[in-house]
Amino acid sequence: MIMDRIENWRHYCDDPLWQRAFEYLALLDADSPEHPMTPLEGDDLMVRVMSYATRTPEEAVLEAHDRYIDIQASLDNAEGIGWFPRAELEIKTSYDAENDVVFFNASGPPRAFVVNRPGCFTALLPQDAHMPQLHPGPESVQVKKVVFKLRADRFRA
Repeated sequence: MIMDRIENWRHYCDDPLWQRAFEYLALLDADSPEHPMTPLEGDDLMVRVMSYATRTPEEAVLEAHDRYIDIQASLDNAEGIGWFPRAELEIKTSYDAENDVVFFNASGPPRAFVVNRPGCFTALLPQDAHMPQLHPGPESVQVKKVVFKLRADRFRA
């Protein structure tokens, strides 16, 4: 997992798709319209803007991806993201290749917890099981965020 301020994105990867994601992110703000997963560079880089109310850990899902890295950034309000080492988890629902997702049972609290605020990003790699959509504090908030799907085999830190 990588968590940093958006202006530091260049420190992590020099692939053109990584750059394209952050150039697109620079165009977004809290007023950007929601849209479903949309290709930016075929199936190598896709983007989705969404809004939802944050959840408790009991309501949220714990997931990981094999083919894609998630780059997540909050555009309005903040959300918590719990991180778990994928190799230590018990599979709840087997890998769905069409949707590139596997779900896990949470066995205790996350090993790390980040609050993704506007101005920051979190990149989640295939080994990073993650539980997004969590309350950033004691209560639920309505968050708007962007998720990029970047082909994992293109990421070279």
